Amino acid sequence: MDEEVIEEEKEERKGLLKRLASGLSKTRANIVSGMDSIFRGSAMIDDEFYEDLEEVLIMGDIGVHATDEILEELKDKVKEQGIKDPGECRQLLIDSIRDQMQSEDIDYRFEDERSVVLVIGVNGVGKTTTIGKLASKLKQNGKRVVLGAADTFRAAAGEQLTEWAHRAGVDIIGGQEGADPAAVVYDAVQAAKARGADVLMVDTAGRLHNKKNLMEELKKINRILEREFPDAYRETLVVVDATTGQNALNQAKEFSEVAEITGIVLTKMDGTAKGGIAVAIQSELGIPVKYIGVGESIEDLQKFDADQFVEALFEE
Repeated sequence: MDEEVIEEEKEERKGLLKRLASGLSKTRANIVSGMDSIFRGSAMIDDEFYEDLEEVLIMGDIGVHATDEILEELKDKVKEQGIKDPGECRQLLIDSIRDQMQSEDIDYRFEDERSVVLVIGVNGVGKTTTIGKLASKLKQNGKRVVLGAADTFRAAAGEQLTEWAHRAGVDIIGGQEGADPAAVVYDAVQAAKARGADVLMVDTAGRLHNKKNLMEELKKINRILEREFPDAYRETLVVVDATTGQNALNQAKEFSEVAEITGIVLTKMDGTAKGGIAVAIQSELGIPVKYIGVGESIEDLQKFDADQFVEALFEE
């Protein structure tokens, strides 16, 4: 690879890391400072030391399941390596957190194949904004994108998506408020095929309080996609708001009961001290976090990378 290209990639990675570190500053203050005070303030590695760590991790929204796994792994390593000094546990704990976030099956096939991306999420989590930013990124990478405005339930959802479509310079197929979402998807599929689109992104209504309706709606949409666009690769992303902490995990869980979720998008990470929820979701649901939002700009929607996340959160 050309040295100039390698240098450019290094600079780009540095820039992403800087934005990520800045976006995670509240989470860092919440989790890392608490951890470090335990490492500095504990005289020995005993039950109290582990209990204090457990409290910091759970309060940082890393979740009970992930916290148990992280601490079990830490205890094993401490035993194996015969560690006596609490300060020496810092890096081991960071490594255990990283292990909880690693996902074998994280891929972005939809970017390279003819695809349909269904985007699900309750109102107010940043679903429409996420679709707009993703569409922009795909367009910048030379992809032809069509948006389907199938959230016909919420007033102004279509208008908001149309605004993003104009901003991103992509086509949009919409329905009137109250129109049948499945009919909108049918029209969007025909348009995507006729225009030779690489990616069709579909905004759907997320009404978790009425799961039965949502399930029926998604089944109907899926039937249309299977019949009308059988060759398209399928991606289903659920968007959750990191500022809601454990509630984001519960939402992701509930959506995974009504749809085959292939990835999670965590928004508003920059506005919260609850960024540990990224660890909880990946650990508890086994569904990879694929994107995180750490700011307002298009560049602030980043592909999730466990190593970068941990580096941005913990590096001195």
